Amino acid sequence: MMREWVLLLSTLLCGLAGPTHLFQPSLVLDMAKVLLDNYCFPENLVGMQEAIQQAIRSDEILSISDPQTLASVLTAGVQNSLNDPRLVISYEPSTTEPPPQAPALSSLSEEELLAWLQRGLRHEVLEGNVGYLRVDSVPGQEVLSMMGEFLVAHVWGKLMNTDALVLDLRHCMGGQVSGIPYIISYLHSGDTVLHVDTIYNRPSNTTTEIWTLPQVLGERYAANKDVVVLTSSHTRGVAEDIAHILKQMRRAIVVGERTVGGALDLQKLRIGETDFFFTVPVSRSLGPLGGGSQTWEGSGVLPCVGTPAEQALEKALAILTLRSALPGVVHCLQQALKDYYTLVDRVPTLLQHLASMDFSTVVSEEDLVTKLNAGLQAASEDPRLLVRAIGPRETPSGPDAAAKDPPGAAPELPEDEAIRQALVNSVFQVSVLPGNVGYLRFDSFADASVLGVLAPYVLRQVWEPLQDTEHLIMDLRHNPGGPSSAVPLLLSYFQGPEAGPVHLFTTYDRHTNITQEHFSHMELPGPRYSTQRGVYLLTSHRTATAAEEFAFLMQSLGWATLVGEITAGNLLHTRTVPLLDTPEGSLTLTVPVLTFIDNHGEAWLGGGVVPDAIVLAEEALDKAQEVLEFHQSLGALVEGTGHLLEAHYGQPEVVGQTTALLQAKLAKGAYRTAVDLESLASQLTADLQEVSGDHRLLVFHSPDELVVEEAPPPPPPVPSPEELTYLIEALFKTDVLPSQLGYLRFDAMAELETVKAVGPQLVRLVWQQLVDTAALVVDLRYNPGSYSTAIPLLCSYFFEAEPRQHLYSVFDRATSKVMEVWTLPQVAGQRYGSHKDLYILMSHTSGSAAEAFAHTMQDLQRATVIGEPTAGGALSVGIYQVGSSSLYASMPTQMALSATTGKAWDLAGVEPDITVPMSEALSTAQDIVALRAKVPTVLQTAGKLVADNYASPELGAKVAAKLSGLQSRYSRVTSEVALAEILGADLQMLSGDPHLKATHIPENAKDRIPGIVPMQIPSPEVFEELIKFSFHTNVLEDNVGYLRFDMFGDGELLTQVSTLLVEHIWKKVMHTDAMILDMRFNIGGPTSSIPILCSYFFDEGPPVLLDKIYSRPDDSVSELWTHAQVVGERYGSKKSMVILTSSVTAGTAEEFTYIMKRLGRALVIGEVTSGGCQPPQTYHVDDTNLYLTIPTARSVGASDGSSWEGVGVTPHVVVPAEEALAKAKEMLQQNQLRVKRSPGLQSHL
Repeated sequence: MMREWVLLLSTLLCGLAGPTHLFQPSLVLDMAKVLLDNYCFPENLVGMQEAIQQAIRSDEILSISDPQTLASVLTAGVQNSLNDPRLVISYEPSTTEPPPQAPALSSLSEEELLAWLQRGLRHEVLEGNVGYLRVDSVPGQEVLSMMGEFLVAHVWGKLMNTDALVLDLRHCMGGQVSGIPYIISYLHSGDTVLHVDTIYNRPSNTTTEIWTLPQVLGERYAANKDVVVLTSSHTRGVAEDIAHILKQMRRAIVVGERTVGGALDLQKLRIGETDFFFTVPVSRSLGPLGGGSQTWEGSGVLPCVGTPAEQALEKALAILTLRSALPGVVHCLQQALKDYYTLVDRVPTLLQHLASMDFSTVVSEEDLVTKLNAGLQAASEDPRLLVRAIGPRETPSGPDAAAKDPPGAAPELPEDEAIRQALVNSVFQVSVLPGNVGYLRFDSFADASVLGVLAPYVLRQVWEPLQDTEHLIMDLRHNPGGPSSAVPLLLSYFQGPEAGPVHLFTTYDRHTNITQEHFSHMELPGPRYSTQRGVYLLTSHRTATAAEEFAFLMQSLGWATLVGEITAGNLLHTRTVPLLDTPEGSLTLTVPVLTFIDNHGEAWLGGGVVPDAIVLAEEALDKAQEVLEFHQSLGALVEGTGHLLEAHYGQPEVVGQTTALLQAKLAKGAYRTAVDLESLASQLTADLQEVSGDHRLLVFHSPDELVVEEAPPPPPPVPSPEELTYLIEALFKTDVLPSQLGYLRFDAMAELETVKAVGPQLVRLVWQQLVDTAALVVDLRYNPGSYSTAIPLLCSYFFEAEPRQHLYSVFDRATSKVMEVWTLPQVAGQRYGSHKDLYILMSHTSGSAAEAFAHTMQDLQRATVIGEPTAGGALSVGIYQVGSSSLYASMPTQMALSATTGKAWDLAGVEPDITVPMSEALSTAQDIVALRAKVPTVLQTAGKLVADNYASPELGAKVAAKLSGLQSRYSRVTSEVALAEILGADLQMLSGDPHLKATHIPENAKDRIPGIVPMQIPSPEVFEELIKFSFHTNVLEDNVGYLRFDMFGDGELLTQVSTLLVEHIWKKVMHTDAMILDMRFNIGGPTSSIPILCSYFFDEGPPVLLDKIYSRPDDSVSELWTHAQVVGERYGSKKSMVILTSSVTAGTAEEFTYIMKRLGRALVIGEVTSGGCQPPQTYHVDDTNLYLTIPTARSVGASDGSSWEGVGVTPHVVVPAEEALAKAKEMLQQNQLRVKRSPGLQSHL
């Protein structure tokens, strides 16, 4: 920025140097000061001060003879530098003072203010109850405060009851910023206070937020009424901000011209003591969030609808007229859908969609049509449902219009037989083309009743001449359709050899609410043509209504091949409903009234019918004859494909089913939709793959003759030693990665004899670098396969010489034999062996022989496969010519069978042990290598942790001793998650303790590891909220207290919040006559809170020994005693107490129940508890994400050595958990009755 200022000021100072020195450099300094102190974009002035000083030190004197020229040059320089045309320097020698400002409006008398308002504000109510308010200057807060009641009563009050409002700012040259919130607030709904703008003022260096007012005098303009703001190229300043805000709020539609792009506050300031003045924008809008970026300033407000200013009001009124009609349009549309739309199940969705549509941006009929059609199409997915705009001279025409009214009576036909014959001859054109191909053209569809009358003539003059033809071409290119009543009759003539009637199509008529199924006619005047002969329909873009229905159904039924252009897409079964009439035209809705469902159950939603062969209409006849000739060979081609499958396909069990499908479809004429070899190949491929499930079965067209081979070509000759060395270095990539991890990549599988021939060089140049590594990665991600004969040799390097290993079996279709493939007894060089880890990297491009190697090694659990699933290639593919045509069938001729399951695997491909993107496969393998290297240390560490900390020292030592002997079980581990699963299973198997666990906890979850991260004790305020939903209390019938909590808390925590617990929990149940303590859902927690809880249920006096706990980590026994003092009152030992349990009750909850039962303080009712353990501790295993959960303590307080750990607490009364509470109530009630009958009797509970 500073460099730009140096260039600017240097140009001014140097370029204006002249013979006379009338102006000093101080002028530029003063000009800069005005900018720095007042320009509302100070960030654009960075570096200007230094630039001025540098320019002045150049000793150039600013001098020019004409001050007006100087002002113009300075203006141009500043505007160009700051890119701000609002900056203007003027020379005004007659002005000794700054230009006088207009007197402050607040100083005017009420009469003067009233006159000013009358000049600047004009209002009226226009036709259509549209309010009109013209504002030529925006008054400020002071004026509005003084004159507010007058304005509301005499201006605003007259406009409040209008249906829409036009705010005319075309002549508004500015005003007061403080007036903005008033205008916006009257047009804002008022339910919320809205931040509409932030104004930055440079002289005061302050920002002021502008919000709508919470209250206004009078009423606000209803939010559901439209507002239009008119603008012009003269609208500037505050008026622009108002237009911009209302536009951004989507509260108003701006109509007119782009505004000036002025400033909120322009001030003309004297430059120093000279006669030069600087007009500077001193305030700017930052937008509602104060983002600091320009909004409309400099660029202006772009209207929503652009139009010359003088036409803006007329345009606004037209927009408001249209928008006022919107509710009626939507209502008509909804009613039309309810009354006429044939897809009745979609009507509710359409109605809901219309009701929720936002029309705030609709300003023209085009907008409305676009929006309605987009909404209708999105909700219905029906292209027939269409809103159209019709010009004043247009009338609905075509089939849609015709459908408004029911068809009239059939036209009267002449009685004269000669005239009827002539009529038939004029409608139908019949001929027999070369090759005995019939040709029939007719250009309109008649009503069924007409055909009934003319049937004898049509049969004799039209149908009989075509009966002996071998094929038929029906020309509908010039047929615009007509009534569709005759379509079923015409279709019936092309029915196949089926004995009964054929279902042609189904219709649902919304008007009559009748669903009708249409079947072929069994009794016809005249013979059928039958689709056993080829039928070809010619179409064009003019083919419409009944003609396209006929074409669609012939194609759908598989009875004809369509050739030509896509049809018109006009249907008869629609209704045109008027939505809106205006002088400029009207809007109409085309709504389908009939659902047309073909014999496959698919609804035809209109749109043109797409031919099987698309050509120009004028070329259709020639193309039809070409397709007809092609169809002569269909049978041979389809049957030939089936014969090839029978002879060569590697899965003979599916051949019968596949060829049967081909024959059935051929018989039905299904392949007549194929119009050339390309499309036939596509159809045959789809059918073959669908039935066989084999994506490798392909039929393709090759116009160039292929060299057909059933096996890969013979191997190339063995290269020379020099060539061989170069090829090996180019084709094989080897490396030894960290941790002695070998890496081998090769991207093709060579033929066995070639590999044997170059074996010594391969061993020397490739294998010797890798054979002594600790583990090996074989990278086949870029290997498409090829020869499979070398696979046994490659596999043999990774097994011992003896015993030989069965790798896989191959079923060969040519011999119908299964051959077993085994490892080789001898290989060149050293074997890698069977004990070192092997990793194979795969991708979706890995194929055939590469898949076979990977699958074999995975199947025999010799390698870990990492990467992407493969597609499933074939060991051997044969390509066979179909007859003498240019169609070829490609199919697998062998099938690979697993050595372990005997099942074929090659079709499904290889599923990796670890699926990752191919780009991550190598790094994943390296991670597994590192993990497996850690396994011995992990097992040693885990054993030591168990031996040192497990609650039973003898058992812990036993587990540790046996764990290291299970290392072979971890040889295939691929992740820390899997390692944790195996380790956890082994620990539980060796100890018989389900509470001894190994867990994988990822890095992002380590803040929740129990025993590792200290528990955060909440503040009393937080705990007060927690206890409201953590504890459940109640006083049941007969004054029985009920207390449930589902987890034990830390003793330190309970001590800190004991007062809160007593106040909010204990006081609610302490004065009851008996207590039910519900532990059915309690999963345990810290044991430190047990003495506190138990103390409340014993009397004050000598402490009671509750239990003894042995801790293995410090090899000590601690005693649990009741406390001498408790917070609040004790419940005491005399009142009855029942504890409810379930199979879920665990850990500390079991310890508490066990203590109270053993001391005879409580009756236990429910289910045997889970048999958990004392709260375990969690230990981190080395530098992994593995953690061991170890029970480190056990109860040793019972004199007989018994414990609840591992076996659970058996209740006094065993009942299902869901019945425990009812049983407790019953027993307490019986006990209280006994006590009441015998007051001296002690409670038995």
